[in-house]
Amino acid sequence: MTRDEQGRRGRTIALIIAGTGLFWIAATALGAYLGLTQRTRALFDLAALAGFGFAIYMLIDLWRARRKDED
Repeated sequence: MTRDEQGRRGRTIALIIAGTGLFWIAATALGAYLGLTQRTRALFDLAALAGFGFAIYMLIDLWRARRKDED
């Protein structure tokens, strides 16, 4: 994997983290504004948790690829 590919993947991961964070903030604010039930708000929380978990998975995969390239 070249440095350009690693950089591209790193930027993609950063965008996923930022997008998930913005989604979570917006969903929380919208849920409070619309008076959604706690169950519905929890669904949005779980979706955000899945997004962050996916980003961590991608980050670990990128870290492993970088370590493999060092050897």
